[in-house]
Amino acid sequence: MNKELIPKNHFHFIGVGGIGMSAIAMGLLKKGYSVSGSDLIKNNETKKLEKLGAIIFNSQIGQNIELITSKFDNNLINFVVSTAIKPDNEELMYCKEKNLPIKHRSEILALLMQSYTSLAVAGSHGKTSTSTFLSTLLELCTHNSSSITGGIIPIYNSNCHLENTKFLVAEVDESDGTINRYKSDIGIINNIDFDHCDHFSDLKEVIYSFKDFAKNSKKLLINFDCEITRNNFNSESNWSNTTPINVSYALIPTEINKSHTIGKYYENGNFITSINIPIPGLHNLSNITAAIAASRMIGVDFLEIKKNIKYLKLPKKRFEYRGKIDERYLYDDYAHHPNEVKETIKLGRLFINQKNNNEFHKSRLIAIFQPHRYSRVKQFAKEFAEELSKADVIYVTSIYAAGEVNVDKITSEIITDLICKQNKNVSFINNYHEITKNFYELTQKGDLILNMGAGDCHNFWSILNEKNN
Repeated sequence: MNKELIPKNHFHFIGVGGIGMSAIAMGLLKKGYSVSGSDLIKNNETKKLEKLGAIIFNSQIGQNIELITSKFDNNLINFVVSTAIKPDNEELMYCKEKNLPIKHRSEILALLMQSYTSLAVAGSHGKTSTSTFLSTLLELCTHNSSSITGGIIPIYNSNCHLENTKFLVAEVDESDGTINRYKSDIGIINNIDFDHCDHFSDLKEVIYSFKDFAKNSKKLLINFDCEITRNNFNSESNWSNTTPINVSYALIPTEINKSHTIGKYYENGNFITSINIPIPGLHNLSNITAAIAASRMIGVDFLEIKKNIKYLKLPKKRFEYRGKIDERYLYDDYAHHPNEVKETIKLGRLFINQKNNNEFHKSRLIAIFQPHRYSRVKQFAKEFAEELSKADVIYVTSIYAAGEVNVDKITSEIITDLICKQNKNVSFINNYHEITKNFYELTQKGDLILNMGAGDCHNFWSILNEKNN
């Protein structure tokens, strides 16, 4: 990267442990910048950053900023925040009092993208999976690609792989309205849905945000199957999983089972070949089609894509198999929007209903759901109940606030009461320690357990293992 793009050579990240913040911090370290950061919780990402030479504080107090400003020249420090950092954060308050330069994480990522042929992956759902598939294909087909994403990409075992390459795959976030800061060579829009109701008041605002992103993309790749993108964007390139006609790229499924998907691949309406993809789920097929289409748009040979597609893997927390305890099978998924819950339960049902599958013979589908944000529960309680009720047994835990204040006194019982009208096999259980304590009463042998949410629910597997060891 050209260092003139970012003249200040030390960066301090307030809340560095987040999956998006840690990726950018790691990228800067790999580019030779010095980095420090703070977070109240130690995790794998903060440990990786420390190994790379970052200074990590396990507190967020003004003295941290004092130490950093004494260690580095004030004129050479940028302080980086995300929208998740609240105004009363002590480090942020100290920076403001001292008039220190504060940057939003999106500004730093946007600057990093300028040094590459950038492929920016956007959309309401499937960004991390699409970014993972595209990163994997470009790495294997070109050996000339970097990535900054909001998830752990298996081929790198990291959320950041930033080298002096030609291409950069960047996952860009629309949740706080900062998506208009990104300029890309190819802008990919998976789909558009109403979400992030803490920031957007309605679907129109979400659409306007994506239109700003589209204006900053030299070329646009959109999902033709999503009605909202189809009706709001004109693009030379689009993709579909339902029709090969009038779209640039299409992958029509002919077989979907729990281990793979077979589909017929088309370009500009012309059948090319059948492809065997090692990923289940129609929604994943759409994400893979986007990855293939974007690869083709930058000139990757299709035979190379077909040769390497067998190496695709889902990112962590996307229908991730965690293991088996006493013949109970546990999967983790990041689903935290009703449409994501819908697809995850559909995929779980596919696993159970698969013919000649003795592993899940007569299994029940157990959904454990940790709602994420009071504002999202308030907006989508009915939709959550509709989708969750399709599981055989449902356990709903307390809402993960993600920093929100519960002004409207929203509780998970709103969802459980609505589910009960459609499926009586539902219970509210306060937290995952209570579920662990009663695990063998709440489940039975053969159950496929889907643990869903975007909060700390993914600690469930380790809590269960601690109890059983």
